[in-house]
Amino acid sequence: MRFVSVLVLCAALLIVGQAQASASGFAWPLRPRPLVLTSFDPPARDWLPGHRGVDLGGAVGQPVLAAGDGIVAFAGVVAGKPVVSIDHPGGLRTTYEPVEAQVHTGARVVVGARIGTLVTGHADCAGTCLHWGVRRGRDEYLDPLALVRATPVRLKPLRG
Repeated sequence: MRFVSVLVLCAALLIVGQAQASASGFAWPLRPRPLVLTSFDPPARDWLPGHRGVDLGGAVGQPVLAAGDGIVAFAGVVAGKPVVSIDHPGGLRTTYEPVEAQVHTGARVVVGARIGTLVTGHADCAGTCLHWGVRRGRDEYLDPLALVRATPVRLKPLRG
């Protein structure tokens, strides 16, 4: 009986955890959940240097996934780097690089859909990493980690 109780509790925690992680409609673009190598560091002024996204540890050939539902706004090369950008409802655009695209501009994608493959080429990383950015409108860069942060699960004592 105790074994069954433990199984039920574990299943409940998984369901609650999944609901909270997907409540925003966004998920991590790499699986399993990657290590954040470089944090978001917005510039004091638009024209000053900064880090307008996060760098996530990954491996060459690893699938890159759409962080949310949307429409592919761009899939191609920018300044010699392969890039994919996705427009999401609410005026957000996520960008992923360096990613060899497996989608085309105008394609509809859903959260978790494979959009490409991680390749080498992001100069800010010692190894292979995914630079993941998000902006609202044309000029407001946001911390992409805010899209995937979930409220921690809090357990309450069982009664009866």
